[in-house]
Amino acid sequence: MKKEIFLCAINNILSGTCQEDCKFCTQSVRYHADIERYNYKSIDAIVEEAKQAKAHGALGYCLVTAGKGLDDKKVEFVARASVAIKKEIENLNLIACNGTATIEQLRYLKKHGIDSYNHNLETSKSYYETICTTHSWDERYQTCLNVKEVGLQLCSGGIWGMGESLEDRESLLNAIISLQPDSTPLNFYIPNDALPIKGRNITQDEALAIIKKARAGLGEDRLLMVAGGRELIFGGHEKEMFDAGVNAIVIGNYLTTTGDAPLKDKKMLDRVGVEVATSCEKA
Repeated sequence: MKKEIFLCAINNILSGTCQEDCKFCTQSVRYHADIERYNYKSIDAIVEEAKQAKAHGALGYCLVTAGKGLDDKKVEFVARASVAIKKEIENLNLIACNGTATIEQLRYLKKHGIDSYNHNLETSKSYYETICTTHSWDERYQTCLNVKEVGLQLCSGGIWGMGESLEDRESLLNAIISLQPDSTPLNFYIPNDALPIKGRNITQDEALAIIKKARAGLGEDRLLMVAGGRELIFGGHEKEMFDAGVNAIVIGNYLTTTGDAPLKDKKMLDRVGVEVATSCEKA
């Protein structure tokens, strides 16, 4: 029996307007990265892009907004987009990724069709203050607890290869495992000339070790996804990635960087002998 892989797609519905100083993120206005910056996309465009993602096999669809967290305008916009998507598309796990969020905001999103909330811890608590000074790691962890409190599915992971130590990597994994998220995206840092973090300090073997530890700690029934940096770390070696415990990937583009075309990913999945999941039951 072939292994089933869940596909997820991302829609950056509010791009490049963040005031925070996260040193790994091109969406911060502080670093003047050469990315596309825009205010809210039209709801019609978001729905059409969701239809395209679903046609390519995506069962998870993530609505991302730049910025530290939710405010009244963002909450209402994401809720409107969610309602519009659910009206047009069935069997799609709708994920919101909008930064720090209160219990009241999360309840509102759940009421309007959001199934899951993504908020990554990014790195260890001790290393976080090195890469971000405008908000705390504890705020991120609390948002994840809020997600669980309101009964949304929790999607939480991090980024590896940002100059952190081996101890930081272990600490991040332990923090993620303590939350027992329904899905965990593992991202591998993508350097950008505009960002203060200039290089990536992680090898393919180290990335595989992280996947194996995450799978062991999270159990077999959770979604473990390789997202940003997949093409750079595992290009041509995807079988090893899946064998290590990955059962989900992001298709298409990421927030501000280009991913492989969905049809290229489909050929890759055929080549390594895995099947695309067709039910959202675990997504």
